[in-house]
Amino acid sequence: MSQSPGMRVPGMRTIVASDRSLLLVFDDRISLAAHRDVLRLTPLLRSVSGVTNVHPAYASILIDFDPLAIRHSGVERTAAELFAQAVAAPLPEPSLVEIPVAYGGEYGPDLEAVAALTGHTPDEVVAIHSSAKYLVYFLGFSPGFPYLGGMPESIAAPRLETPRRRVPAGSVAIGGRQTGVYPMASPGGWRIIGRTPLRLFEPGADPPVLLQMGDHVRFVVKGSI
Repeated sequence: MSQSPGMRVPGMRTIVASDRSLLLVFDDRISLAAHRDVLRLTPLLRSVSGVTNVHPAYASILIDFDPLAIRHSGVERTAAELFAQAVAAPLPEPSLVEIPVAYGGEYGPDLEAVAALTGHTPDEVVAIHSSAKYLVYFLGFSPGFPYLGGMPESIAAPRLETPRRRVPAGSVAIGGRQTGVYPMASPGGWRIIGRTPLRLFEPGADPPVLLQMGDHVRFVVKGSI
């Protein structure tokens, strides 16, 4: 990827990612300020003529576009104009979603390993994990998979050396300093500490995903599924 020679806007830089994509970068680290920029700007970009897809991340947005309809310079100029408007726009009111979790046992096969790696008992890991309020920074990896911020660092644990070929849908897991929920059965390398009966992705629903970028999440201890 190369730095675009075009427009420069305070608080945002642009990088040419391919012949049909442009990357907007708001920070070089995870921050609430960058998240708010992503949150405000993402829906505005989706309505731009010629834009085919928008991929929000922790501190950046990747814009895919049709090069027959619009050029990099046009996307860059429009993004800069929308960013200037979005800075003063109010943030959407976040929803608080409670996710019931059965921790440990058959539903959380890695809970004891996480406890051993972090110097806690399994009960302490559960208490710490369920005591925090999390922020949905963005959805990715698979439909409805939430990348959550706010997990206490005291229970951060490295990913598995060898990923599982199949992680059950609803698995609540820790990967490094992140935690998330697998919306559907898929391969995965995060350490599974529990499972929720909630379906985070329903193709026939409107909207099809339970969580939205900017929502808040709390995990609630549930005895069984």
